Amino acid sequence: MQPFAGLTPEVVLDAAAAAGLDPDGRLFALNSYENRVYQLWSAERGLVLKFYRPHRWSDAQIAEEHSFTHELTEAELPVAAPLKIGGDTLLRFRGFRFSAFPFLRGRAPELDAPEARQLLGRSIARLHQVGARHPFAHRPRIGVERLGWEARSQVLEADLLPERLHERYASVSGALLERVGEAFATAQGVREIRLHGDCHLGNLLWNEHGPLFVDLDDCAMGPRVQDLWMMLSGSADEQQGQWAQILEGYRQFADFDYAEVRLIEPLRGLRMLHHAAWVAHRWGDPAFPRAFPWFGEERYWEGYLQDLMEQMGQIEDPPLLRE
Repeated sequence: MQPFAGLTPEVVLDAAAAAGLDPDGRLFALNSYENRVYQLWSAERGLVLKFYRPHRWSDAQIAEEHSFTHELTEAELPVAAPLKIGGDTLLRFRGFRFSAFPFLRGRAPELDAPEARQLLGRSIARLHQVGARHPFAHRPRIGVERLGWEARSQVLEADLLPERLHERYASVSGALLERVGEAFATAQGVREIRLHGDCHLGNLLWNEHGPLFVDLDDCAMGPRVQDLWMMLSGSADEQQGQWAQILEGYRQFADFDYAEVRLIEPLRGLRMLHHAAWVAHRWGDPAFPRAFPWFGEERYWEGYLQDLMEQMGQIEDPPLLRE
């Protein structure tokens, strides 16, 4: 399975030219596994072209992503929104679907800088205020079935999991998902809204005004805390301090249901399960063995299973709720 085998630099430049973007020939491939993303230049400006992985999202799902980003920019949020070309944001060329974005300048976030986490919290709260206006009709949900049980099945069906570890993986992942499911059942009253969905440092840039959200490819319906927990790392004390700063900024623009705090470690567990399934499912794409050469090694899976077991402990004793 090589979904982007025909996407040569010449095809990328021809697609840009066909869209009337007037590329000057300079082209640079950006780091992206799920889609293919390129920076290019015209006589007037820098651009980013994003070619969508075939069969991942429907046209309706992509349209909702684009509509959400435009809704956010209209609310004066710093989000990379696709350009409308000929009245549409989703373009086609030789069987590929793609979109063009303005090139936004920024640097890697430094969240330990003074007031940085508070500013990030304010920005995410403003994003959520827009996201809460109405639900998605076509985008997925952040939930146990899709990110957990379906991911588990994909790993068990893949050839990359060593045979001798199949039973252990099935047992450990199943036990973890039971705990995750219990946590989600307890938080049933938590409201779901439209989210960024994959809000981590790799999807943020920082400029003189603060954060820039550059990729909403995984936007979804889910609890607000999904866009907050990936900014936490380190010891329990460190995470508690980071959380206090983020929430201080967040609550200036939006309310937060503290019941969602108990979803942080279950969501982390789902991300661990889904990431392994994602790599296994995409293994036929040559970019994945190059990027994750250790993924098929037994020692990786042994370490991964240990991580899953430790995550069960984190769910039972969440860092943010420790004395």
